[in-house]
Parts: sequence; structure tokens; C-alpha cells
Amino acid sequence: MINFNLYNPVNLCFGKDAHEQLPTLIPQGAKILMTYGGGSIKQNGVYDNVRGALQEFEVVEFGGIEANPEYDTLLKALDIIKSQNITFLLAVGGGSVIDGTKFLASAALYEGNEPWDILAKGIRTEVGMPFGTVLTLPATGSEMNSGAVISRRSIGQKRGMGGPGLFPQFSISDPTVVASIPHRQLANGLVDAFTHVMEQYMTYPTSATLQDRISEGILSTLMEIAEPLLKDPSDYDTAANFMWSCNMALNGLIQKGVPTDWSIHAVGHELTAAYNIDHARTLAIVLPSMYRYKFEQKQAKLAQYGRRVLGLDGSDFDVAHEAIDRTEAFFNSLGINTKLSQYGVDTTGIEKRAAKQLDNYGWVSLGEHKDITPADVEKILAMAI
Repeated sequence: MINFNLYNPVNLCFGKDAHEQLPTLIPQGAKILMTYGGGSIKQNGVYDNVRGALQEFEVVEFGGIEANPEYDTLLKALDIIKSQNITFLLAVGGGSVIDGTKFLASAALYEGNEPWDILAKGIRTEVGMPFGTVLTLPATGSEMNSGAVISRRSIGQKRGMGGPGLFPQFSISDPTVVASIPHRQLANGLVDAFTHVMEQYMTYPTSATLQDRISEGILSTLMEIAEPLLKDPSDYDTAANFMWSCNMALNGLIQKGVPTDWSIHAVGHELTAAYNIDHARTLAIVLPSMYRYKFEQKQAKLAQYGRRVLGLDGSDFDVAHEAIDRTEAFFNSLGINTKLSQYGVDTTGIEKRAAKQLDNYGWVSLGEHKDITPADVEKILAMAI
């Protein structure tokens, strides 16, 4: 097992009516910037619940943060933070709103002239403006980790950031919000969480037995609850297991002591940047082709996954191949296409454009073996079209 440090200071407040704890979680006298997305929180009751809990605080609102949060939009919120002397941030939304708020937490204290440098230059955020979250869309686990991804469409880039200063102080996670989430977003959340686990698990066999078993438990749970969740998202127990699985998939626990991959995300981000396709759907496009391309290196772990999670029998070779096919079929069963050409976009030249962008970033050695080059990415995307 690889040496590791595990640090996660987030106070996760999980359960029905958890928002009632907000007044005790935010410092008294704080001036709050409340961030949210397209306004669905005003239809599903979350907005009223949060504003009711914050009636003793001064609250400024900033809505309109996009799915795949846009840098130019966030700069407008940054201006509010600085001009109105905001002291605390509260993200009310899913992973995109939370990621956008993490950027604001970093940028608010950044002393440079160009906040994009935080992402472009990979500057770690050691200390950020304090913030909390009220989760409305389980998927990314951003409510309990210190990472974020921000888009800048004007230059066609989607970049990541992180650091210990980007852990939320607390996260409200109430499974009752799942009942109001549209089918498309539920499907996205299932695939997003599933792929997060696979990026940390689907590498090669190690001695980290517990991490493997926890990962396999999350994968099995997501597959087990997928159909009932899509059929009746108002069932509390199903919703709770979904929300907790999404959190566990990327709260930092299962990545400790093991090799990790993350090549699927690196390539998928380029598809989102090029076409604005939902993040989870780009992962579903890339994953099967990535595993088929890297089959020899991943065969042993694919076979383990096939036997333990999918219940398959046979030789390692056969089980590993069927495991990829079954995973792709699982994504398809959720209504998510796994070929780029199925998304109605012009795929001409995307392989070379994505590979060139990764080369520009210096991401020339992806994967757990650091052996996936931009040239390999071209081939992988050609398979995914």
C-alpha cells in the first residue's frame, strides 16, 4: 500500500431538514454571498428553506452559475465579493455551483492581477475565503473535497484547481432534494459518481484490499439503485444511498494508498470544452474506448471488477472484455450515449484538437502508468466517435 496522508475537515450534515443547522454553522455577523445556478432552487423549496434559516444574516445573492461554471460569469460574482465586503460564501446547488464557489473562495484572496492564473498555472489554494455548501444535485462529491473545475469558453479551456483552502467548512446534504431532480441529471449523477470510482479503482491489482472493497461496494450500490432511483427519486432510502454514494466516490477516501488514473477526465474535459456536452456524458463516451485501448494494462483489474461487481465467470481475458461491454451497457440503460457521433456534433478533427490542447497543457503522460500520450489520445478518441 502506498504511503498517504488523509485530511478532510468538512462537517457533513446529512439527512432530512439538515438546513436547519445553518444558523449554527455560519459565523455570527457574517455577510454572505449566496451562489446558485439556474433558479431551480426557487421551485423545489430549497431557496425558501435556506433563506428562512439565514434570516438573521445579511445575504447577497448571485444566481446564474452555469453547468460547467464559466469563468467570465464568476468574475461578476468576484466583483460583488470585493465591492460589498462579503465575508462568507454559501453555495446552494450541485457540483458546478460548488466548484464555481471554490474558485471564488480562492480568487477573493488571490493577490495576482489575473485570477485565471490560479488554474492556468496550477496555483494551489492554501487559504481561501470560508464557505459552506447546500447540496441540491448529488454527482461530483465537490461538497466534501477540495477540487474544482472551471470552464473558459472564450479560449476553449476547462481547467482544474485545488488545495486545502478549498474544503467547505460544512456541507448540508438532504436526500429529499433528489425527488425534484430531472431524469437527465439523475442519470448524469449516476455516471459521474461511477466514473469517479473507476478512475481511482480501475488501474492494476495492489495490496490495498480495503480500498478495493469500498470502491466495489460503491460501484455495486450505484448499479443496484440506478433503476429504482430513476423510477422513483422521491423514495428517501434510495435517494439517501444515491447521495451518500456520490459523496463517497470522491471525498478522498478511496484514492488513498492506491494508484489512480484520471485520464478519462482529462480527455472528457476537452469534449466538454469543445462541445459543451454534459460532463458525465463525456466520461461515458471516453471510458469504454479508454479501457479497450489500455486493455492489456488493465486486464487484471477489469477481471477483478467483472467477478466481484458484475458477477461474471470465465478467464481473465473473457471476463475483462465482458466487463467493459457490461459497463457500457449500464450507461446506455440510463439513457446515456457512449459514442460522440450520437450527440449531433461535428466530430471532424476533434482527435487532433484535443490531443494538441493536452500537449499545450503539458499533459503528455496520463494514466496510472503515465504512458498515455497525446498521440494515444488521438487513437482513443477515434475509437470513441
